[in-house]
Amino acid sequence: MDQKKLHKTIESIASQKFNSEEEMLKYVLEQIVNDKSFEITGGRIWKLEPETFSYKLLYQTGKMEAIDPRFKIKLKNYPEFDRIASERTILADETLTELKKKGIFRYSATGVGSRIKLNGKIYYEYILALNSNSLDEEFRLNMSIIATALTSQIRQRRILASASNLKADLDKARQLQKSILPEHEYKFHNYDIFGLTDPAEIVGGDFFDYLEIGDDQDRLGIAVGDAASKGVSAAAEAMYISGALRMASNFEIKITPLMKKMNQLVNKIFEDDKFSSLFYGELSTDKNGLFLYTNAGHNPPLFYSSRKNKVEYLMVTGPVLGPVPHAKYQIESINFFPGDILLMFSDGIVDSTNSKGEPFPEVRLINLLKNNRNKTPKEIALRILDDVLRYNKNGTYSDDKTLVVIKRNE
Repeated sequence: MDQKKLHKTIESIASQKFNSEEEMLKYVLEQIVNDKSFEITGGRIWKLEPETFSYKLLYQTGKMEAIDPRFKIKLKNYPEFDRIASERTILADETLTELKKKGIFRYSATGVGSRIKLNGKIYYEYILALNSNSLDEEFRLNMSIIATALTSQIRQRRILASASNLKADLDKARQLQKSILPEHEYKFHNYDIFGLTDPAEIVGGDFFDYLEIGDDQDRLGIAVGDAASKGVSAAAEAMYISGALRMASNFEIKITPLMKKMNQLVNKIFEDDKFSSLFYGELSTDKNGLFLYTNAGHNPPLFYSSRKNKVEYLMVTGPVLGPVPHAKYQIESINFFPGDILLMFSDGIVDSTNSKGEPFPEVRLINLLKNNRNKTPKEIALRILDDVLRYNKNGTYSDDKTLVVIKRNE
């Protein structure tokens, strides 16, 4: 399942009007349990009760036999709580006799909300527990993505209830973000590159960067990222990741350990409702046009082959940065021949809707790339952005929009 689309789906459901965050969590749990694609047999929400050092049963649903609503689990009696604090989502066999009697033998458990410290240990405010016949690594990752969306909505509800954004601070943030983004146009040996970003609000979570690697500058790193959500918090995450990438480029770190380190940094530094997709690739002076890349949950870029007159996707090679601290990322490669073009973009391009709520068609994006293949990267990027903005003029949804185009010359 597409992680970013799953996040947006849950975010959309959770952003509806609810009287409380608990009502929101109950509603979302019902949606998950009733979604046939998840094959859920039962679900529960547990809420941390600091004064009794336990989790109390807040809500239960599904086909499982009902648990006594007064039931609590003592923190000291359940070591799995430590794993949840560390891994966010766990898959485990039930050990409590009281729950096994209700038919709960294997489950997933996911932390949601703020992290609270009790007796030197960390615990989530809420835990979503589910029983399913398809508990695997993909299910675990999906539940972590769902948890980030729910945690984000909880925090937004609390922020809106207690504070307002100051225009002066936003103006400063906008200027800072502009100062960090690179110049649009870039020349690297026989490659021309052009990038731009158009935030949906004053500041945004999209970013791109060109990274000169090594003293000889015989490699160029190109990054396009998208921090989840919008506004100031997303912009802060985007600027942090961009800055970390720039610092890493000075040490000439290879792509695999670089992505591993970036993922661990996002997981450690940012709150549990934050994550980012990232596409990162490296051009070199290799005469065969070798381009190494990795894709951490980002929209698959489009690669146009001039020899084949065909477009292919550079698919995801690892999960988004943040939710899974020990994730692995694979490296793939393509070869640029003269006339070949690579189009990298954020989901604000293809998720922008028209007045009917229909997203910008990917086939339209592909045709724009092919029909403008003889143009410069700047012309290609500007024509695509113009078409998307026209399509989105009276649309029902808009997000940050970023484009980076690479073209190899003769």
